[in-house]
Amino acid sequence: MANVMVVDDEEAVRQLFQEILIGSGHIVIEAENGEEAIKILNTMSIDLVVTDLVMPEKSGLELIMDIAEIHPKLPIIAISGGGGITGRFDYLPIAKLIGAKRIVNKPFKINDIRVLIKDILDDSE
Repeated sequence: MANVMVVDDEEAVRQLFQEILIGSGHIVIEAENGEEAIKILNTMSIDLVVTDLVMPEKSGLELIMDIAEIHPKLPIIAISGGGGITGRFDYLPIAKLIGAKRIVNKPFKINDIRVLIKDILDDSE
C-alpha cells in the first residue's frame, strides 16, 4: 500500500484516480493544483505523485521542478490532454526532461494506468 498524491484541477480526473488507486489498495491524497500539492508534501510522506500539467496557481511543470528540488527521489507521473495557456501545446516531453519518471496522454486507458503505477511503485521499493 502506498500514499499516492493526485494533482489535477478537474475533480472528475481526481475521482477516477481515487477509484483506480483505492481498488489497488493505495491511499489517495488529492490536490487541486501545485500550490496545494507542495503544502501536502511538506506535511506527509508521499510515495508517488500523479500530476496534470496545465492547472491554475502552480502548473504541473512548476510542481515537478519543485519536487525535483525538495524530494528528488519521489517518482512523478505527468499527465496532460495537450491543452495550454496559449492554445494546444504538448508539455509532456518537457515534463520528462525536468523530472517526471513517466508521461501519459489524456485520455488514457485505466488498465494502462494501473500497470504503470504498479511498475513505478515496485521499482521504488
